[in-house]
Amino acid sequence: MTPEKINVLISKYENGYSLFLQSLNKFPQEALRWKPSEMEWSAAEVVLHCADSETNAAMRIRYLIAENDPVIVGYDQDVWAAVFNYQNLPIEPAMRLLEAVRSNTSVLIRNFTEMDWKKVGKHSEYGTYSAEKWLELYSDHLKVHTDQLNRILMQWDKRDL
Repeated sequence: MTPEKINVLISKYENGYSLFLQSLNKFPQEALRWKPSEMEWSAAEVVLHCADSETNAAMRIRYLIAENDPVIVGYDQDVWAAVFNYQNLPIEPAMRLLEAVRSNTSVLIRNFTEMDWKKVGKHSEYGTYSAEKWLELYSDHLKVHTDQLNRILMQWDKRDL
């Protein structure tokens, strides 16, 4: 990956939180825990997932850069949502965590060298896992969930009253 591409992806990573927050702020309070269907997440569940996922991501990149032959452990996001009862947890602390983790990790990755971006480890589910792969995935992660929030809100607006 070129340094230019890395910079573009880091900028996307840095902007992810503000886009996510803008989307979340459009929700009326009563819509935050509404589910489009039994199989889909509510906005609250999306927020709690993002907080946990981004916390995991922050540690993953640290392990990749600092440890020799790191093993990155996967997890089942649906199990976490159920076990930790995302639907009933408060959103505000999760949003503060999300902002802090993104902000702190942004500073960190801006200081990586070209050699840092080439470092690899093993992912428990996917095999070889590189710092570059991490950046590709997480530069887009909050955008994916921002789009999800936007879809939930559209479904809320179109629901049968």
